[in-house]
Amino acid sequence: MWTHVGYERALARVAVVVAVVAAAVGTPPATAAGPAADGFAGVTALGQGGTTGGAGGAVVTATTTAQFLDYIARPEPLVVQVRGTITLPTGTSDGMHDVASDKTIVGLGGDARLVGGGLNIGLPVDDDVISPPANAVHNVIIRNLSITGATDDLINVQMFSHHIWIDHNDFSNGDDGAVDIKRGSDFITVSWNRFHDHDKTLLLGHDDDNSAQDAGRLRVTYHHNYFDGSDQRNPRVRFGESVHVYNNYYRDNSYGVASAMNAGVVLEGNYFFSVNNPGRVDFSGDLGRMVARDNVLVECNHEIEVRGSVVEPRTYYAYTPHRAVEVPTVVPAGAGVGRV
Repeated sequence: MWTHVGYERALARVAVVVAVVAAAVGTPPATAAGPAADGFAGVTALGQGGTTGGAGGAVVTATTTAQFLDYIARPEPLVVQVRGTITLPTGTSDGMHDVASDKTIVGLGGDARLVGGGLNIGLPVDDDVISPPANAVHNVIIRNLSITGATDDLINVQMFSHHIWIDHNDFSNGDDGAVDIKRGSDFITVSWNRFHDHDKTLLLGHDDDNSAQDAGRLRVTYHHNYFDGSDQRNPRVRFGESVHVYNNYYRDNSYGVASAMNAGVVLEGNYFFSVNNPGRVDFSGDLGRMVARDNVLVECNHEIEVRGSVVEPRTYYAYTPHRAVEVPTVVPAGAGVGRV
């Protein structure tokens, strides 16, 4: 367990990182081609060679609600650039609006915003479907957007959607989840986002009774996210394996990661500051599994709970983590909007 003095010393040791943060976290500007997805979103599987979004399609710019909702629902590959603030109506969908396959939705500059509603990536819920359908929504990138004030989720991914990359966004003030992933969804990366002023942040696997859809799926990478006072579910995991949670910065949360229903989580290289429970396997429902390594805990009330073994993420993809001690400098400097 680190003390507050240890925290200050750690920051002093990594002050030099500030000078090279741009090189460490920088990515090319979000364009029609865009950078390559990493983590599970970059894995070739289910007939999809990583996540490319709307690359190869037309590049369009949405400045009105009508334009935005038209573009994201079109069947063809499309790069949808968002300029300014788009207000999403509640209507009959509780403010959730469907995104079709092969889309990149990217904000221009640092002030592109979606307000009042959220994005749904996935077919309608059907409990009788227990394997990926041919028309599952897939190959979607969402980058450089502030999404706030939704009456339901900010982003919901469901019904075997796969190859989704959610990167460099700012999430706040949703009525339910910030980014919920459930019902057999797979091969997803959530990276370099800032979560703040939000309660139930990240749900992975929605119900204890949904093993038929979820077991053997829900492979998600969460890396370099800034959980900036977001209270809980950072993430809360059922069934998924491997779930890779690395190099995230946790600040002032009630709990970090919870693994239940035999989920397998690798918790690696994260920095927890003032977090009551950084990692839990004895939470709700059946016990989960968690492997923890190279994490830093400062002013936390409990140690990370570990149990069992987990399939290693390197089974699927290569990655090079930062040292955990670098995370409090690197992540706030690189996470969120206006950084790509």
